[in-house]
Amino acid sequence: MGPLFVEAFRYHRWANLFLLDVCGRLTEEQLQLTSPGTYGTISATIVHLVGAEQRYIHRLGGSEPRVTSRWEFSGVAPLRAEAELSADELIGLASRAQPEDELETQVQDRRYRLKSAIVLLQALHHGNDHRTHICTVLGAHGIEYGDMDVWAYADATGASVPLGVA
Repeated sequence: MGPLFVEAFRYHRWANLFLLDVCGRLTEEQLQLTSPGTYGTISATIVHLVGAEQRYIHRLGGSEPRVTSRWEFSGVAPLRAEAELSADELIGLASRAQPEDELETQVQDRRYRLKSAIVLLQALHHGNDHRTHICTVLGAHGIEYGDMDVWAYADATGASVPLGVA
């Protein structure tokens, strides 16, 4: 699929880990915050985000999901470790993906044959959607979380170099 596709997953990894680091500084009470229109509590959303990512990986022929619906939330650190592993596996899958690759999968109660790229794109979209939910909850409760857009990623990874004031 090319280096741009792989870079998108590197950003995805960075943004997930950035947000999990923010969540790691929250109290137990703050992890239970929610806001209308979002997935649910912060803790439930991060479990869902990491678990879904692992299910996408499994659909693509990767490892079995370790974060399942039976995952007992015991803090952010174990989820962060899982997110690191999943992100690295997604980057590897994206680097090997070919436009013609197809798979058969089940989504809810229907079976599909689809391009592997669709599952990879869904993983990107899903991560962005739920990171936004968590940021909405944080913002609604006045909790600062910093920047995790692509510009912040560029700064954090050295992909942008300040040249001075214009």
